Amino acid sequence: MVKDVKAMIMAAGVGSRLEPLTKSVPKPLVPVANKPVMDILFENLAELGITDVICNTYYLAEQIISRYKNNNLGINFNYVKEETLSGTAGGVKKCQFFFDKNSTFVVLSADGLSNADLEHGIEVHKKSNAIATIGIKQIPMKDVPHFGVVVADNEGFITEFQEKPSIEQAKSNFINTGIYIFNYKIFDYIPENTFYDFAKNVFPKLLTEHAINTFEVKEYWSDIGTISQYIQSMHDLFDEKCFFKHAQINKQKDGAYISESSSKIDETVQFKGNSTIGNNCVIGKNCMIENCIIWDNVEIADGVKLSDCVIASNCVIKADLCSQIVGANEIIETKAVEI
Repeated sequence: MVKDVKAMIMAAGVGSRLEPLTKSVPKPLVPVANKPVMDILFENLAELGITDVICNTYYLAEQIISRYKNNNLGINFNYVKEETLSGTAGGVKKCQFFFDKNSTFVVLSADGLSNADLEHGIEVHKKSNAIATIGIKQIPMKDVPHFGVVVADNEGFITEFQEKPSIEQAKSNFINTGIYIFNYKIFDYIPENTFYDFAKNVFPKLLTEHAINTFEVKEYWSDIGTISQYIQSMHDLFDEKCFFKHAQINKQKDGAYISESSSKIDETVQFKGNSTIGNNCVIGKNCMIENCIIWDNVEIADGVKLSDCVIASNCVIKADLCSQIVGANEIIETKAVEI
């Protein structure tokens, strides 16, 4: 358990890479196995003993505030509403009042789904006397061009950042997970009321002072800020790579699914691959659901076949769909198949 450590979740982003899913829902409330990703982050923090948490909000802020201001997750929820986006570091600066002077605190990204050992990271940070410590993850070299790469010395201190290098140019296959542990002194490097970014503005200054340490995230981590990674996180859950509390997995001959008890699924429905079904859904007779993420209050008509789709809340699906991302409140009556 961790004592006397507070946390912040960066939750102000618009989530444009997840459109159309985020047109009606802020990114922190996008569900993974029917649970908003921010619920999972809060549960992980509370289990560690970190219960005082603040979030910066901007896009669809009221949805986040109303969900968590009276939560049952064991979190003392605090928030700041930004009138304009401030960047990653600028957003943290707006929450400076929340943290105690001379303290250590944790900053997480709202789209970072992880079981990272934060207790270990905090211990590494305190022993190193660094101003910042970043959780880093080793990934296959083929995936390096999609991420910010971290180059560290033998003591774990960062010597260089590479932003989405080619495989040939990459000096490492460790990436920045967006899991940060800071000393209060970090605020000295962030100006007031200025759009400021950690990667572009703060970390280059700290590099010159040899002041950024690392700890390796050996546990699960995924950036679910893109549609492809969001879908992959569901499969990771079924493959037991990712762990958090969720409804029971139901298994059929050719597939498995997670469904909330409030949903009505006809006994003739066939599941293939891995799928999740949200609250208050109705799935009609002789449907086939294959590798789909279906949010709350979705109605699927008799005989419909869905394959590799994400269906947001309050939709009515009356036609077969393949490889489609459907935003909230849509009625689909015409067949749409990926070409």
